[in-house]
Amino acid sequence: MAQSNQKFKNYLHLHLLVFIAGFTAVLGELISINAVPLVWYRMIIALVLMVIYVLVFKINIKVNFKAIVQFSVAGIIIALHWITFFGAIDASNVSITLAMFSTGAFFASIIEPIIYKRGVIWYEILFGILVIIGVFIITQSEVKYLTGIILGIVSAFLSSLFAVMNGKFLEQHTATTITFYEFISGVLFVSLFILIFGEGFYIDFFKLNTVDYTYLFILASVCTAYAFIASVYVMKYISPYSVVLAYNLEPVYGIILALILFPETEKMHSNFYYGALIILLSVLLNGIIKNKQVFQKTKN
Repeated sequence: MAQSNQKFKNYLHLHLLVFIAGFTAVLGELISINAVPLVWYRMIIALVLMVIYVLVFKINIKVNFKAIVQFSVAGIIIALHWITFFGAIDASNVSITLAMFSTGAFFASIIEPIIYKRGVIWYEILFGILVIIGVFIITQSEVKYLTGIILGIVSAFLSSLFAVMNGKFLEQHTATTITFYEFISGVLFVSLFILIFGEGFYIDFFKLNTVDYTYLFILASVCTAYAFIASVYVMKYISPYSVVLAYNLEPVYGIILALILFPETEKMHSNFYYGALIILLSVLLNGIIKNKQVFQKTKN
């Protein structure tokens, strides 16, 4: 009985983390600064919190140079993912961005066979085709948000690439070590981007209002540092496939939150919801089939 209660608590914790992930897009809408400085603030605050975490718990983060280079590439990819993600919100809205973000499962079905050198699975192709149909329906009805749609799809691709790469890294390194170096490279990359292509770190760059600083701290601490550490903890008690399946609900939570908080900007044409439903159902069915197959293998 006690074990059952503990498992139930972990599932509740998992869905809290999924809810927090969905809330990330809402924070992106609430924060007034542009995508690039937003990501810089998010990563540097999260990095400081990660350093504190490493020092307090005396975690060994020593790795060889080759691993640092690999983690650095992944750090740049996650930084670009966040920039395009928040850029998509700026160019469209939360609903469009999260609907496009759901296409990540389709990209993962293409990237995984390449990285892990396995065959392509037939139902992943089928669901991938359904995802493309869903995107097409949304694009037809929401062509005014075309820039946001493109940025959202690019963000989904980068997120999937990052997730697959991290899955490979986790075979040899701890999640804390990986993320530590990824955040460092991400901060350095975004800093160079701001210096070269932006206006630099002028005084006004740091002159944000109190509300923005509050939302940024929540984004970096709760939605990034805490969510990362907690998800690692949860995966000790719940299968990775169950975790992935639950995270497929992130766009659902995010879109519902956006509709409640921003009813004026988030109400979409009916075709958007048809397209989004096709995408979300494809992602959920893909996760359910995968989860069922893993369960049967474990049972046998």
